Amino acid sequence: MHRLKGFICAVFLLFGVLVTAQNNSIDSLEDKLSELKLKPNFSKTDTIYINLLNNLANAQRFYKSDSLLLLANQALKLSKESNYKSGESNALLGLGDYHSDKGQHNKAIEYFQKALETSQLSLNSALLLEAQNSLAVEYSYKGDYTNSLKFYLAGIDLAKETNSDIQLSAMSENVAHLYISQKDYDQALEFYEEVLKINERIGDDVVSAESMSNIASLYADINNLDHAMFNVNSSIKAFEEHKVMDWLAYAYEIKGKIYLKENKYKWALHWYNQSEMLHQNLDDERGKIDLYNGMAEAYLGLENDSLSEKYALKANAISHQIKFMEGKKKCALTLYKLHKKKNNFEEALKYHEIYQTLLDTLSRNENKASLNMLKTKMEHERQKIELIEKNKKELASQQTYVYLSLAILVIFLAVTLLMRRGERIQRSLYQELQNKTKDLEKRELELRKINETKDRLFSIIGHDLRGPIGAFQSLLKYLKDGDIGQAEFMGFIPKLRHDIDHISFTLNNLLSWGQSQMNGLITKPTSVDLQTIVNENLHLLSETADNKSIRLISHLNPNTTAWTDANQIDIVIRNLISNALKFTPENGMVTISSMEKNDQWQISIRDTGVGMSQEVINKLFSKNSNVTTYGTNNEKGTGLGLSLCKEMVEENNGKIWVNSKERKGSTFHFTVPKSKTTYKKTA
Repeated sequence: MHRLKGFICAVFLLFGVLVTAQNNSIDSLEDKLSELKLKPNFSKTDTIYINLLNNLANAQRFYKSDSLLLLANQALKLSKESNYKSGESNALLGLGDYHSDKGQHNKAIEYFQKALETSQLSLNSALLLEAQNSLAVEYSYKGDYTNSLKFYLAGIDLAKETNSDIQLSAMSENVAHLYISQKDYDQALEFYEEVLKINERIGDDVVSAESMSNIASLYADINNLDHAMFNVNSSIKAFEEHKVMDWLAYAYEIKGKIYLKENKYKWALHWYNQSEMLHQNLDDERGKIDLYNGMAEAYLGLENDSLSEKYALKANAISHQIKFMEGKKKCALTLYKLHKKKNNFEEALKYHEIYQTLLDTLSRNENKASLNMLKTKMEHERQKIELIEKNKKELASQQTYVYLSLAILVIFLAVTLLMRRGERIQRSLYQELQNKTKDLEKRELELRKINETKDRLFSIIGHDLRGPIGAFQSLLKYLKDGDIGQAEFMGFIPKLRHDIDHISFTLNNLLSWGQSQMNGLITKPTSVDLQTIVNENLHLLSETADNKSIRLISHLNPNTTAWTDANQIDIVIRNLISNALKFTPENGMVTISSMEKNDQWQISIRDTGVGMSQEVINKLFSKNSNVTTYGTNNEKGTGLGLSLCKEMVEENNGKIWVNSKERKGSTFHFTVPKSKTTYKKTA
């Protein structure tokens, strides 16, 4: 007990030192401004004075946002009076940061766009990169991932041209954040590997620590908690040493998040409290949302419902203030659990409906964002192809120049050695031309396959989505024209909800299959806990099972760890359980079990449903089939799920098959390799 108390006192002492250090930094800038004003020839339009104003404004961002607004406006006015474009661009960036922190996305984008245009006039590449990065970040806050990715890609290209490693690191890391928002963790980790290489070249402890704290958050999201703890401890050490207050508060919050993932609620609250103390001297509303949500979950775990509700409501208030839907969704889920626990079912239902609405909205936004990011990526690839064509023409021009040079050398010098040298150059250029031609032919084939995939996607969309959407449109028209009354319309609500659930499920399968067809199915196996994936899908589909009074039972062996691609196996399991629920009548049962077979796991999903004939079984996994079958309650499938499951299981070195008898039920089996790989310690 005394050791713990002593440790807490030491943390308070460190907190005081860090606050003092940050205040000293701000005081130092204010002293420099005062000294400059006392000089005989002082002028407010002096660029040194304007730069100090901008630096002080930036230092006040997370401490006194009103001071940031005041100082940035002063710097902007003086920069315009002296026609100092760099100062004007810097001030506009500060004003954009202020409105960004207030959740005023359109206003922030307006200032960042002006900063971008002004920095182009000043020919200041550093400010130009900062403006592009700020615009990309703000568009991601707004949910416009297409524009966000566009500015990131342009910024990355410019950073490489100007050898600006700091901005290259920041923008590559922010692109990783976009993939995290889409739950594409493997792609995010690939970007972080590049970020770590860039940070080694930079050699700045604080820059490296910022990346490590974000990597720690990513590892926590994928439950790789050992790696998460190693990275966050390393970042905390650097932030404490260099007294970087805002990032230290964030790192403390990530450490609390890791303990929360381990269900160590008291330790989670300890680190959340350290972050909360730092936030008392910060003006960072966006940073408080995840902190307060984490504290609400920790107090809920400790059964301290009153404090859990207090922090959930605080996070909810900030989320509404800055229009942050993800924060509102987490708050609604926590408040739903709290009121359900207190048997306050009316309030619990209200927050559950809010949570479900936000979940559906974010899911639709994520799907739209995935398509837009894919479209942007393809556009970027198209530009690369155009560049290859341009290089091809330049190569042909160079080849003509070589021939002409050789002819002149033969006429005037007639030297055999030079002729042989010219022939070697010609062969080299010809080979390079051949390689470029093969590459272009390959890309032409890829584009043709993409067009074929697009045609099939539209065929499936027309087949499986046009019907329910058309029915919904007709029903709304009847209501609008007065052909049916409101009471009759309400009677169709269960069917409408069923149709919308079907559309959502269909779109998820189409997106996964379409992306795999366009880019080629990229499988990135890792060590995966199959029990966790099964439990998550059972939770996700529990409402569907409850509606049909179907029991969902898992008999998976403990430590069922496989070497497979987590996202792909998640899609397989979700489709198979969903199909089992679809073809099982009311009061039935769906059972998930596992069996060891040498170096593989066999996973089985058994239902007590209607079963299938051998003729139907023979057509189940056909890649070119999109025939759908109605379930026991007229549920409609995509006609795509089982072919997608087969492709993904085989990509993960497994097999899939089915045993079924009519009116006896069906059992779908698939295999995946056992996990044999251990994690390598992070350097």
